[in-house]
Amino acid sequence: MLIIVPTPIGNMEDITLRALSALKEADLILAEDTRVSRKLLAHYDIHTPLRAFHMHNEHAVAKQIAEELQGGKKYCLVSDAGTPGISDPAYLLVKNCLELGVSVECLPGATAFVPALVKSGLPSDKFVFEGFLPHKKGRSTRLKFLSEEERTMIFYESVHRIQKTLEQFCETFGVDRRASVSRELTKIFEETINGTLQEIVEHFKTGTIKGEFVIVVEGKK
Repeated sequence: MLIIVPTPIGNMEDITLRALSALKEADLILAEDTRVSRKLLAHYDIHTPLRAFHMHNEHAVAKQIAEELQGGKKYCLVSDAGTPGISDPAYLLVKNCLELGVSVECLPGATAFVPALVKSGLPSDKFVFEGFLPHKKGRSTRLKFLSEEERTMIFYESVHRIQKTLEQFCETFGVDRRASVSRELTKIFEETINGTLQEIVEHFKTGTIKGEFVIVVEGKK
């Protein structure tokens, strides 16, 4: 069996009892970055062995891992933070497991875009999750396509690109489009800024910007 285990996106206490049991009982934990996961395991006194599984090796090892699981082993898959498969590796391994008849279970848990969406004040009954936009090739095409999207849109962005991305959103969606930007979710310096895209751009022009960002943008009216 393969068990997908969400891990905290910041606050270490945001993990379920069921997730902790799964991590303790597994034969192996597949981790995006073993150094990051080792800190979480140490915090909860879990000593299950770790093996690296990330975007740079998933194509090479996904089938091999699925074949190992056919032998009756139980592995957990974790990412550095949040739920594997949401802008993190998981899809290819799950696909290989299902093709080989290996059971796959996904536990409920932390995902960064959910609290960011709910606290944005923007419609959450219908939304589209875009994750990280392409850095170069296809970026302009994707933004042009999304300019007609009527549902609330959710994006992930890094600290290095947040200002450029927000400025591009102003150009594509219009400076008066409502938006919400959350950073450092569940951490001590958690912050959410609501307003028009232009107001949010101006906010982040001052001071030092840190953290990982979730951008929620109103759909086209």
